[in-house]
Amino acid sequence: MTTITAPTSTEQPVSGTHSVFRLWIGFLLGLLIIGMVSAASVLWNGLEVTNLTNQVPWGLWITVDLSAIALGAGAFSLSAVAYLLRVESFRKIARMAVFVGLVGYTSAMLALAMDIGRPDRFWHPVLYWNIHSVLWEVTMCVILYSTVLVVEFAPILMESKIISKRYPKAPRIGHIIHQFAPLAAMVGLGLSLLHQSSLGATYGVLVARPIWFKPSLPVMFILSAVAAGVTFTLGVTIFYENLVRARQISDKLRRQLAMLAGLTMLGYLYLKLWDFLATSYYSHLPSRVEDLDLLNRIAPYGSSFWIIEVLLGGLVPAIILLTPTLRAQDKWIVAAALLAVIGVVVNRWNVTLSGLIVPLDWSPGVAEVLHVNSYRPNWTEWGVGIGVLGYGLMALTLGLRFLPMFPHNDH
Repeated sequence: MTTITAPTSTEQPVSGTHSVFRLWIGFLLGLLIIGMVSAASVLWNGLEVTNLTNQVPWGLWITVDLSAIALGAGAFSLSAVAYLLRVESFRKIARMAVFVGLVGYTSAMLALAMDIGRPDRFWHPVLYWNIHSVLWEVTMCVILYSTVLVVEFAPILMESKIISKRYPKAPRIGHIIHQFAPLAAMVGLGLSLLHQSSLGATYGVLVARPIWFKPSLPVMFILSAVAAGVTFTLGVTIFYENLVRARQISDKLRRQLAMLAGLTMLGYLYLKLWDFLATSYYSHLPSRVEDLDLLNRIAPYGSSFWIIEVLLGGLVPAIILLTPTLRAQDKWIVAAALLAVIGVVVNRWNVTLSGLIVPLDWSPGVAEVLHVNSYRPNWTEWGVGIGVLGYGLMALTLGLRFLPMFPHNDH
């Protein structure tokens, strides 16, 4: 990936682009076919075709769900900066952030449709309220915020050539809808903060699992989502610029986004380190300390936590984003985005599985563990995960190809 030195306002065709594009679309269609076949097996036979059990009911699909929602967090954070704090420069990337957020949330819904076991009852939380359930609050916030994302996305769709050629008045309607962007940003910010934190609280309120039970999880879920979401949105933008061989955002905005993501990442790492020290050395709950020691002895949680989640997925991206010479190069920004994605996925995997593999019948102080709640996704689960990944990549590909993600683009 080369660094673009001459900003331009129009796209330049690249030789061989069409053949590469067709091959890429064919590859993504293959992923979607794998996902549809696996999903059909789950819908026909139920969750018994998976390796999920009553002891480990959450696994790969919940990891995909939580990761996709986290990567879509750039939508509410950047929209809030652009329309609520009125930082005009951030409006240049607001469309991209909303689009990435919509792809992330719809990907999460696909994973949840498989995981809930009875997708035909997805509408039950809307009618049958359980105000004492954290998961109910998450469900309602995700539904409402997805609606907000659709409203924010509508002007982008209406200004596209595909729609405007058939319906000449569509861009004008999109402009009217766009007038409500500040209101949508305000509502979206509240809903997003509620459900991003509540996802962490879903784990943090379970006193029966000491490795989860802590008040820091809601805050860490918000910080990690904002850091990863902004970094991912910036990385997609830089990658898109290299595809069309034209700069879409200014160097100033690029620097501001990198600083926002990098500082948020450092704040998340600081809280995570303090949480680990408090859990390991300063906690007055022996069960929590012994649970963590048990995880390090019987599972690869320790190595994946320090090496992948903290070092590669957190510290390295933060260094890249906060170092002027590194963030000025496109390849390093894209690398930081990829590492941030890996970091947030491993984090959601570790958080989910860490509290489930420790058996509930194990008592702190017992040296020997009679059994461990082991879990490995089977091929059906991997197939659904591959299908969700294929959907997300297909949506990003078609959106970047056919939608005006930046105001000056002529697609």
